[in-house]
Amino acid sequence: MLQMDSPGRKGAFFILSLVFTLITFSLAVFPKEGLEAAKDGLQIFGGIVLPSLLPFFVLSEILLGLGVVHFLGVFLEPLMRPVFNVPGVGAFALSMGLAAGYPMDAVITAKFRRSNLCTRIEGERLLAFTNTADPLFMFGAVAVGMFGCPELGVTIAIAHYLSAFSVGFIYRFYGKEEPPPPEENYQGNILQRAIREMIKARKEDNRPLGQLAGDAVKDSVSTLLMIGGFIVVFAVLVRMMEEIKVVRFLLPSMERILQILGLNPSLSSALIKGLLEIDLGTMAAARTIAPLGDRLIVASAIIAWSGLSVHGQVISVIHETDIRITPYLIARILHCLLGGIYTYFLLGTVKVLGKTPATSFYQTTGVLKRWYLSLTQLLFIAGVLISASLLLAILSRVRLVIMNEERLQRKGK
Repeated sequence: MLQMDSPGRKGAFFILSLVFTLITFSLAVFPKEGLEAAKDGLQIFGGIVLPSLLPFFVLSEILLGLGVVHFLGVFLEPLMRPVFNVPGVGAFALSMGLAAGYPMDAVITAKFRRSNLCTRIEGERLLAFTNTADPLFMFGAVAVGMFGCPELGVTIAIAHYLSAFSVGFIYRFYGKEEPPPPEENYQGNILQRAIREMIKARKEDNRPLGQLAGDAVKDSVSTLLMIGGFIVVFAVLVRMMEEIKVVRFLLPSMERILQILGLNPSLSSALIKGLLEIDLGTMAAARTIAPLGDRLIVASAIIAWSGLSVHGQVISVIHETDIRITPYLIARILHCLLGGIYTYFLLGTVKVLGKTPATSFYQTTGVLKRWYLSLTQLLFIAGVLISASLLLAILSRVRLVIMNEERLQRKGK
């Protein structure tokens, strides 16, 4: 039941009711345009999102049921706990989010919370920094497909991931009122501990492999259909806002904000579209007649913000858990600001060798090739995280040995 116990919630409810009423009337006035927008949204979902994300959704369900995620969690605890103050299994959400993009991390984080693999605060920390765009989108769709400059992909990706990890480090101090987790004993064979956790998790799940695979497909398809609904709805929403001139109404305010920030005011339309939908915003930023540096900063900020369409998907995914959406939205604003700032400082490294014709990356890259690239990225990211975690575990073990030797020497004296 919706609680209306505060003026802020009442105001938000009134604004949302007004907006959707206006959109409904505009859809009745512009039915042809609404139908075209819905078709565009379905094309994006059926041609890009569904084939790209379905294997990762099913894979994550099966790995969780088999206990592989618990196995990796033991290996990655020495890295994730000191740096981001989240359990080791959080690295799985991070890896899948980096490889598959929005909203893969939210789906996995919600599963972790339902399985009690993380606390509410840890889930909110995870959601704050693992919600990232995938490399294929930044290098292929944005750098090549929209800007027509492959060299820009490195700058966009570095700024995006560096700002995401910065948000994660900042959020490690969030929720200090929560009792600290029990001290983990990293002594002993880490491989044996990881295997024990995997066997324990598999026994607790106890579903036959056939049932596990069937449940994975069923749950994944259900979640993806919900995501597809949001894509279609927001495609229609953006188109209706353009038809009733809402974007033009907001332009003066956004232009003043960009002028204060020292950016070209002609990018205001791109920024407004980016507030709603990431693809439309980045495309508009790339096509705007403005200095390349300004366009890159705005595009990076839009990618970090990710758009209300993605936020709606995240909200729908976590609604059955006790994870709150407010810390996530604050993190998105922080990610947006840091993404723009880091891009500004990285502009000196940009060397555009030549502009190539802008193409639709997803239409020119087959599904199998996208799967191959995403899986390769996933394995690389997981390998880097496991290597870093094992190195930290070894260093921690060496430090304990040195401290014990020093203690024995002091006792001997």
